[in-house]
Amino acid sequence: MGNSRSQSGQKFCSRFLPEEQAEIDRLFDALSSETHSPSTSPRSFSLKALKSHIGEALPPEMVTRLYDGMRRVDLTGKAMRPSDSVSQEQFTVSMSHLLKGNSEEKSLVILKMISATECPVKAREVQKFTEDLVGSVVHVLNYRQELRGWTQKRGPGPPSRVQVLAAQLFSEMDLRGGEKILGPQQLDCECDRATIEDWVFRAPHVATFLSVVIHRGFLLLCSSLDLTTLVPECHVDQERVFESILDVLSVIYINSHLRREQQGRWHLLFSSELHGHSFAQLCGHITHRGPCVLLLEDHDGQVFGGFASCSWEVRPQFQGDDACFLFSIYPRMAVYTSTGYNDHYMYLNHGQQTIPNGLGMGGQHSYFGLWIDVDFGKGHSKAKPKCTTYNSPQLSAQENFSFKKMEVWAVGDSSGSQQAKSSKSILDVDPEAQALLEISGRSRHSEGLRDVPEDE
Repeated sequence: MGNSRSQSGQKFCSRFLPEEQAEIDRLFDALSSETHSPSTSPRSFSLKALKSHIGEALPPEMVTRLYDGMRRVDLTGKAMRPSDSVSQEQFTVSMSHLLKGNSEEKSLVILKMISATECPVKAREVQKFTEDLVGSVVHVLNYRQELRGWTQKRGPGPPSRVQVLAAQLFSEMDLRGGEKILGPQQLDCECDRATIEDWVFRAPHVATFLSVVIHRGFLLLCSSLDLTTLVPECHVDQERVFESILDVLSVIYINSHLRREQQGRWHLLFSSELHGHSFAQLCGHITHRGPCVLLLEDHDGQVFGGFASCSWEVRPQFQGDDACFLFSIYPRMAVYTSTGYNDHYMYLNHGQQTIPNGLGMGGQHSYFGLWIDVDFGKGHSKAKPKCTTYNSPQLSAQENFSFKKMEVWAVGDSSGSQQAKSSKSILDVDPEAQALLEISGRSRHSEGLRDVPEDE
């Protein structure tokens, strides 16, 4: 009655700090002050009021899902018919579950966002929810101008990048008995609450994306969501227009597999479009620059690459550690981590007569999980059936491939900036000369003879 809350509502209000609860109450007051229909209680809000308040910040289908999830919250525990509007208690409980709840509580609201029935939902309904959720994240980040330098990118054809990431999240779901949903024939399988709860627990992006949709869509408790670890800042030291192979969803996915200190900033080290199709140029731009992400797009439109956890060095031995991994971006998203079978994580060599010259990750000489040949533009991804180092399948469309584009991004707040900030040597100006000197095995005598820094 009035401003009073039920015992159930009070229980969940306690999860919010006083200043947080005040902000939630202000939002509810704004929503409930909209024009009411005859069937709407004065202390509740309608779908029309919610859509009017959010405007174009979220897709209409996601606004409807959120509204249905809130109005179907049962405060009595008696499984009563869903209300025709959202009360203050329902709103507070829903926000508590979605923003501060555990996987059990989140799964309860997600089920109500998917279906009005209390029965288990079909796997295809969860799949559609996942696509709507991923699409809403891209939509709201773009609407709020928070892509942080990245773009919305469309794939060369179906599936879209939204569908690719949604499929990856959906693949984390286990049916009863641990069975995976492997094909269309299993989309009619039933998913009960325990299945959804387990999925939310094993696929943390589901909860993260829901929080992004609420924080940025509703403009609610925005200070509690730090986007810097979700979407890294994009830095490109070029005045030319540059379109990356990556889009914001690809970056979010890869970034989530990096250490926290590496997640805030990505700095472009090398692009075949900007720096030329030259293996020596590649070596000159990426060596001694710290951890980095390497990406390729082959001529069949497939996008894949690897994460190097250590600086690349030109030498005839394998390097790196078990934090390295290979990944696929399109037409599927997946990350393949170390198996422990061997330590063939990274390899970069040039100018040798008896061993391969090129860049490789995983596997062995002449049979790498990912290989870029010294004859730049060519490579291979060999895995029959899997790469021994990373347990990865063939990443490219063809085992021996040619590629259209290659990019290397340094990751982390200090990614590759030390070399750029230091005073210049002639070798800094010509990275190809620097790479050739390293390849020959000779020392850099000019390293100590740097120009006097220019006054800023």
